[in-house]
Amino acid sequence: QLQLVESGGDLVQPGGSLRISCEASGATLDDFAVGWFRQAPGKEREWVSCISFPAQTIRHHESMRGRFTITRDVAKNTIYLKMNNLEPEDTAVYYCAAKLNGDCPLAGYDYWGQGTQVTVSS
Repeated sequence: QLQLVESGGDLVQPGGSLRISCEASGATLDDFAVGWFRQAPGKEREWVSCISFPAQTIRHHESMRGRFTITRDVAKNTIYLKMNNLEPEDTAVYYCAAKLNGDCPLAGYDYWGQGTQVTVSS
């Protein structure tokens, strides 16, 4: 069974950058869509970014385009989310999720990690 573990969350100043990781185990990601979601206190979970295989589709929420970059390290079976120009509004628990044979849908993901906290504050 596929398992996902997020890491890399940290405290960062406004305008700073951070890269968080989603390490997969139990299966390769060759036929999965992997999405990043986040949930801030008092707000509903929202979709952030996604990458899918084998199509290699990459999608970002409109508000993150130009700031966030999603990549894959095949050897490490890991998906990264690089976040630039962070603002306090980006503060949230960030989750990765995977869907077998998906192509970056907004919902219906089968596997979820436990999340990693990203805090943007001066």
